[in-house]
Amino acid sequence: MVVIFAFFIAHWYLSLFFQTCFLHRYAAHKSITMSKTTEKIFFILTWFFQGSNYLSAYGYGVMHRMHHAFADTEKDVHSPKYDESLFKMMWKTKTIYSAITSKTMIVEDRFTEGVPEWPVFDSFARSWISRLMWGVAYTAVYFFYADFWWLWLLLPMQFILSPIHGAIINWFAHKYGYTNFKVGDTSKNFLPFDFLMMGESYHNNHHKHGEKANFGGVRWHEIDPTYQVIKILHALKIVTIVDKEKNSRKYAVKQAA
Repeated sequence: MVVIFAFFIAHWYLSLFFQTCFLHRYAAHKSITMSKTTEKIFFILTWFFQGSNYLSAYGYGVMHRMHHAFADTEKDVHSPKYDESLFKMMWKTKTIYSAITSKTMIVEDRFTEGVPEWPVFDSFARSWISRLMWGVAYTAVYFFYADFWWLWLLLPMQFILSPIHGAIINWFAHKYGYTNFKVGDTSKNFLPFDFLMMGESYHNNHHKHGEKANFGGVRWHEIDPTYQVIKILHALKIVTIVDKEKNSRKYAVKQAA
């Protein structure tokens, strides 16, 4: 039982970390930068830790930019305001994501500019062969270590962790919680202390300051776990935190001079 719980929890948080750090803060918002070599390593680690849930940096990045541009309007790729149920919203998100990733959907250049791509790797990582391989590996862990039948109920969740992570934020963080800022959408901070979503639940903060790598920090209890890791990676010169506000102020001063 201990092994299964440890496996599930590790998969939950490691998968989520690469989703929020690499796909969200790097690919979609460029709030951190990294070298091309480091980018390739992050691609591989995202595949390794997301496994059967692997999401394309290109598909995620473009779709998330569209969400910010059209938040809670009829053009939003996922909004509780226009989607009748959680499951309809998830299916709509999946359909749009697939169309963007396969490039069968035409999107504006502003949503694709600078979004990282590795088509050859993506074609393998998103393939059914890859997903089935990871599915077999997860099932083997349960086969050898699930000593109670009810532990098997966790396995289906591991097959779809990334959609679950997305649904928690895109549905619940637009319906429940508190706000620090007035924004033109329904985004809320879902949890006052984000022990579950590694900073992603500070959704209202993020919609106000999408350029920031730190999603928390507005109230004393809003500690963003992912940002704490990013600060360590920054200190180790693996990634660089982009201070867009500081750069904007410098540019304004230079123009005035």
